[in-house]
Amino acid sequence: MPPMKPEHTDSPSFTCTYCGEVNATFVDPSQGKTQKYIEDCQVCCRPNELSVSYDYKTREFLIQAQPSQ
Repeated sequence: MPPMKPEHTDSPSFTCTYCGEVNATFVDPSQGKTQKYIEDCQVCCRPNELSVSYDYKTREFLIQAQPSQ
């Protein structure tokens, strides 16, 4: 499998599961093709658990957010 090297400059984003605001985020491709981490919403400051994967066909990061426990 080729290394993760996104060729586009669009910032990946997620929608806060609490307030619905769209948040730009940074995904570090060196951390693997699938990742999970907590990121606070830039508006309401509540924690979202992000599940990140990279789609080689579309060359995009796919991010799913859920409330953090």
